[in-house]
Amino acid sequence: MQAQGMIVNGKMVNQSEGGKHIEVINPATEEVVGRVPVASEKEVDEAVQAAHRAFEKWANLSPFERARLLYKAASLVEERADQIGQILTAEEGKPLKEAISEVKGSAEVLRYFAEGGKRVFGEIIPLDKTYLQSVAIRQPLGVVVAITPWNYPVQLLAWKVAATLAAGCTVVAKPPSETPLSPLKFLECFLDAGFPEGVVNGVTGAGSVVGKGLILHPLARKVSFTGSTEAGKKVMEYCAQGVKRVTLELGGQCPLIVCADADLEKAVKSGVRRSFRNMGQVCNSINRIYVERSIYEAFVEQFVAETKQLRIGNGLVDPDVDLGPMVSLEALEKVREHIHDALQKGAKVLHGGQRPEGREYEKGYFFQPTVVVDVNHEMLIMKEETFGPAVGIMPFDDIPQVISWANGTRYGLAAYVYTSNLNKAQKICVGLECGNIGLNNVDVATIYAPYTGWKESGFGTDLGPEGIESYLEVKHIKIEFEK
Repeated sequence: MQAQGMIVNGKMVNQSEGGKHIEVINPATEEVVGRVPVASEKEVDEAVQAAHRAFEKWANLSPFERARLLYKAASLVEERADQIGQILTAEEGKPLKEAISEVKGSAEVLRYFAEGGKRVFGEIIPLDKTYLQSVAIRQPLGVVVAITPWNYPVQLLAWKVAATLAAGCTVVAKPPSETPLSPLKFLECFLDAGFPEGVVNGVTGAGSVVGKGLILHPLARKVSFTGSTEAGKKVMEYCAQGVKRVTLELGGQCPLIVCADADLEKAVKSGVRRSFRNMGQVCNSINRIYVERSIYEAFVEQFVAETKQLRIGNGLVDPDVDLGPMVSLEALEKVREHIHDALQKGAKVLHGGQRPEGREYEKGYFFQPTVVVDVNHEMLIMKEETFGPAVGIMPFDDIPQVISWANGTRYGLAAYVYTSNLNKAQKICVGLECGNIGLNNVDVATIYAPYTGWKESGFGTDLGPEGIESYLEVKHIKIEFEK
């Protein structure tokens, strides 16, 4: 069993003051694979206080010196990718090759923001008098609280921590209770890279207690949160009490639009991957698919055939499986609820809809990738985030209709469009109400470009040059020279 400590002021804390622990369950076997302490109120305060004490010195370091340390941490993350990936798969369930890839990708995030920190510029603003000049400079905010979810526990933490540190802020991270082991192992790399005490901290416990305590702490200046829309609203409410900066990357209900002139084979293969990768437990997963009526039947037939090829299993036993288990029984039951709701309202399941058969699936939260047709927008699967391996498919007749349908939810995170017609592409992409669009691809998150949500999918930006901006304050200095 993996016993993992918290990180407070440069030290490992293996036992909390309250003596409580979180047991970590392997969703493929339902066995306990590790445990972490539950932070007490005292340890939450100590972590924020440590970050606050470390802030001035860290903020005053040259961005080139901060970059040197980030590069060193990135090298350690890369060296330990196999080890951290093993832990990630054991606690989250995704196939081992995907877990290792997630960890290695996180090292690249650190390197990207290491360079971005060197490119935080100010402006000189001319005024109406020659002896006057305005200068705008950017300075780090202070202590950042980073709260991350379980579906990509290392990658999404890297997005926040890398930008925070490159900007000159210090951080207190709260990894998810379902998958705390691999994020804490990731944070250990910063300690071993020689980061000063207090710059990087990580505490564990329930979001409703530990997360709330971190957000409300008077020394926390900024909160970066990734999670459900409902939880994000609570985070925003808490931040309002201290008028704190907040970035929210929340839920999605992402559409895929396939036009008749699209590359059908590519649209099918990409659509299956983005619908079911990580068992659909991704905020930018495809939840609903709209296919132009003239190719609807061909698309559905090929989509089902491609889905049937997906292999499900324990990613530690067979690293080459396509899909692992869902993270918990609660998550699995939500998928069942959405499928049952669709069937009750007249839909039909063409594949999946139940646990896979076989002795190897007797334990664990396994579920078949599920394709649902004859759907409408009264069904949960077409309007709420399922966050699991189920997707609804329906035909459309014209572009205005499908844009209206795609925009017809409270979410606005991502959308995907397949067409070879440039005019259609422009009209659809401009008309969609979301922060990220994949045109003839389904990989919208890249470290080089901004990643943001619209509507109830959140606000603020992760990644790209804009990703570092949300950790900086703008200061105006007006100068008067001798006349």
